[in-house]
Amino acid sequence: MVGVVADRRRIGHHEFHAVGEKYLHALVQLAQVEVVILPTRAVSASYAIVLEHLDGLFLTGSPSNVQPHRYQGPQSESGTLHDDGRDEAVFDLLPIALQRGLPLLVVCRGFQELNVALGGSLHQKVQDVPGYFDHRENPSDPVEQQYAKAHPVHVAADGHLFQMLGKTRFEVNSLHSQGIDRLAAGLSVEATSPDGLIEAVWVKGHPTFALGVQWHPEWQAEKHSESVVIFNSFGAAVADHRQARLHKKR
Repeated sequence: MVGVVADRRRIGHHEFHAVGEKYLHALVQLAQVEVVILPTRAVSASYAIVLEHLDGLFLTGSPSNVQPHRYQGPQSESGTLHDDGRDEAVFDLLPIALQRGLPLLVVCRGFQELNVALGGSLHQKVQDVPGYFDHRENPSDPVEQQYAKAHPVHVAADGHLFQMLGKTRFEVNSLHSQGIDRLAAGLSVEATSPDGLIEAVWVKGHPTFALGVQWHPEWQAEKHSESVVIFNSFGAAVADHRQARLHKKR
């Protein structure tokens, strides 16, 4: 049973809690887990109760950006999309999940949330930072082109991602403007892009699976061997956690 934190979005005249189908599909089909969508305005005490019944946590990507006051950054430019409800939920929930050793897989915005939650900071617009590429997609392109492979990542040969994939280089998509600036002390670098931007991290000392990636492995995941391995590995860690949790209750 894996918790997935929803985005809070206005559709028409009303607010909705929503999770993209592509994330749920990859979790159910490749990780082979059941999914519970977590609303964004629960208090941390409620999350503590909910997490007692979960065996993993997944944080999705999103069109919204982490509020800069969360990492002492400058105010966002006018028109930047934020999701205060998701910020509140994630920054309440993540410390509890990490403390309890839940298997963790986080993608894009989730990757950035993990770094901020552990004390790191973000570039709000990577494309404006000297030395970095423009890591954004072209919104006028067809969606298949937006999610096409955009650049390679170089995988740390002594890291967990290499142990999973057995590769030191592969191609990924790229659809983001925020990126890691100061890496949180509790994270280790698992992969970087050719310009040096951090593309994957692992939570140091975590007792089980704890991977964050900047790209979108959920997109047509079955067609990409690296995505299959990542979701399979996460699912195996979730299954192991469930067995240990049930055994402990006996």
